[in-house]
Amino acid sequence: MNMLAGIVAAQEKDSLFVPVRESQKKVRKASEEYHSPRKAALYSAVVPGLGQLYNRKYWKIPIVYAGYGTLGYSIYFNQTHYVKYRDAYIDFTDENPATSSYYSVISSAMDKKDYDKEHYPNDYDPDYYDWVKGQLKNGMDYYKRYRDLSMIGMAGWYVLTILDAVVDAQLFHFDVDPDLSMDVMPSVTPLPGAPPVMGVTVGVTF
Repeated sequence: MNMLAGIVAAQEKDSLFVPVRESQKKVRKASEEYHSPRKAALYSAVVPGLGQLYNRKYWKIPIVYAGYGTLGYSIYFNQTHYVKYRDAYIDFTDENPATSSYYSVISSAMDKKDYDKEHYPNDYDPDYYDWVKGQLKNGMDYYKRYRDLSMIGMAGWYVLTILDAVVDAQLFHFDVDPDLSMDVMPSVTPLPGAPPVMGVTVGVTF
């Protein structure tokens, strides 16, 4: 009876049981600390920069908002000038003397009598009129194009920040330790029917 109790006690103290419990704890801890790429994508999609905050990439948050700010200003700038040139073009070609917003676009150094068909029908130069009309149309198209490109850039930046958050989340627990070690050890290689051959074994640990 005493021998049986001793065996049981020895098994309870056996070190083989400790790693099992520790391993279970590590697995449970790892599952609790799991960094979800799905959460990172959702956070970044709902609030710009929140995915980077979730990934603890705090230095990326100003970059995210700098990109949005730059593209947002570009959209505003090009939209404002597009509307200005569009209204000027409409007023310039509507043959209505009461509309003259194009004066704010056309340089004041240019003589109005040379191009203003509506106010100076007897003095204007048709070729000059057509040239100014083309310039207004080109300006309208120019700012419209870059406004649209800025909008596309904004959408692309939105997708890029989400992808960045997803990638960082996937690599959150990735070990990037650059520590490498190399071991050089002698080795003996047996050969059938011949004396063993001495050599060197190189092992790299990373």
